[in-house]
Amino acid sequence: MGTINYYNNQIICNINEGVIVIDKNGIIKIINNAAQEMLRVNSENIIGKYILNVFPYGELLSVMNNGEIQLDKKEGEFIVTRKAITQNGEVIGAFEIFNRITQNNRVIDPKDKDIAYQNILSTVFDSLNECIVVVDGNGVITMMSNEYKELLNCEHPEGKHVTEIIENTKLHIVSRTGEKEFGEIQEVNGHKIISMRIPIESDGKVVGAIGKVMFKDLSNFKILSNKLMNYEKDAENRKNELSTEGKAIYTFENIIGTSDKSLKVMNLAKRVAKIDSNVLITGESGTGKELFAHSIHNASGRCLKPFVKINCGAIPAELFESEMFGYEEGAFTGAKRTGKKGKFEYADGGTILLDEIGDMPMNMQVKLLRVIQEKELVRVGGNSVIKVDIRIISSTNRSLKQLIKDGKFREDLYYRLDVMHLKLPSLRERLEDIEELANELRKKICKKYNVYSEGISSEAIDCLKSYSWPGNIRELENVVERAINLLDDVVYIMPKHLPEKMINGKIKKYSLENNYLKDVVETVEKDLIMECIKKTCGNKKETAKILGLSRAGLYKKLNRYNLIKSPNL
Repeated sequence: MGTINYYNNQIICNINEGVIVIDKNGIIKIINNAAQEMLRVNSENIIGKYILNVFPYGELLSVMNNGEIQLDKKEGEFIVTRKAITQNGEVIGAFEIFNRITQNNRVIDPKDKDIAYQNILSTVFDSLNECIVVVDGNGVITMMSNEYKELLNCEHPEGKHVTEIIENTKLHIVSRTGEKEFGEIQEVNGHKIISMRIPIESDGKVVGAIGKVMFKDLSNFKILSNKLMNYEKDAENRKNELSTEGKAIYTFENIIGTSDKSLKVMNLAKRVAKIDSNVLITGESGTGKELFAHSIHNASGRCLKPFVKINCGAIPAELFESEMFGYEEGAFTGAKRTGKKGKFEYADGGTILLDEIGDMPMNMQVKLLRVIQEKELVRVGGNSVIKVDIRIISSTNRSLKQLIKDGKFREDLYYRLDVMHLKLPSLRERLEDIEELANELRKKICKKYNVYSEGISSEAIDCLKSYSWPGNIRELENVVERAINLLDDVVYIMPKHLPEKMINGKIKKYSLENNYLKDVVETVEKDLIMECIKKTCGNKKETAKILGLSRAGLYKKLNRYNLIKSPNL
């Protein structure tokens, strides 16, 4: 709940009826003086404890989990009312009000009881920071939360008809007809709000109504609606991933490369697979980090157990904990009644891949550290400790050490994850592998699209080897797929099928035959200047910077090669 101020606390503590308030986890937050006297307990021994550990009955928990109301329920010597407390549509706790039944089976003065209820409701209203208003059967306001008063800029609306205070309201109609209204758009003080109106019934008769502002601005609703749509898409994507989740589909046989750097990291990965230590795989995007993670699992003693992948950068922060550790029944609004296992439980006995570990929220890093150290977890909304036996493989293309310096990653977690470190080389560091990689990718893509190709020409291979490959193997696969799509009646991939940046990026070969060295150098220099001019769209300052020249030096060369009148300048 929100923070209950001193004055409200004094009201609760000094009313004649017993009051107990719990939070969503069943922890006792408030027990007033009357409740202590009637139940013969001491608040110092109760506040902060789980309610079932103090009172061996679960009625208040049941009310909270079901979001229901129990009014004037007779239980032994007490008459009890219980109600769930909600905020933004989510149940965040519950409270109960009770008193002894008198000798003639009559409860205390109804007037005193109404005052007590009103004080409790007022406290709850103002603690939840919600815009709520209550009217009687005649449409007269009997109660309004402070949040709503601030929205309307009205200090004392009680006792006035609701139409005098809230423009375009229909609450007085609902208090008369008893018909509920949800999601109604209403204009108040120049803002389009979305509200709900619910009748209040007593003994089968409508005696009033409650109005609540669900969204203070229509734009907020649209933002939330878009978020929900994105969550649904994410959920559908994760549902599709479940078909292959739990299985590692690649092995070391699928990893291509015979260069010295490739063989070195491959041999280390095979040794790492035989032990059970945590592994951190780093490398640029597209270097094959997930491929290595699959292969390590399949070559380990856990190969027959689950392999579960978590993309730390793709799961919304508000869903992260429940996705990783699962949740119990009633943990939050929308939770399954049966609860749900988290991915760490599914991975028990096997391997879990934490992809993009550098994007993990800081609050989750603390909980992950506990799972690694204690080999146990607790589901969201639960109390039971669940033992897990997992091996963690983490991967990232970011510098975790830099993130530690920036205060975005825990150093103690880093050392828990970085027991064995595999740093995958970029494609430009192993150019010897490009021909083999390109041909294997060509075969894979041809099979996928049922296209025939004989191979890749040596000229095209030269172009591929001269490129810098910022996107690594993933970019190479895209280039090969593009080239195959451009094949017409030829069966070999030629330079013309490659992106222009790769053809132009290859240094031209100049013959010294019938040319002096000076002429060749000038030709090369002129071509480079022209290429840079095109790249910068004629920006002389940027061109000079790229070529490592002063601006005056650039002008001299432009005049020398008669380029000052170039259409790009």
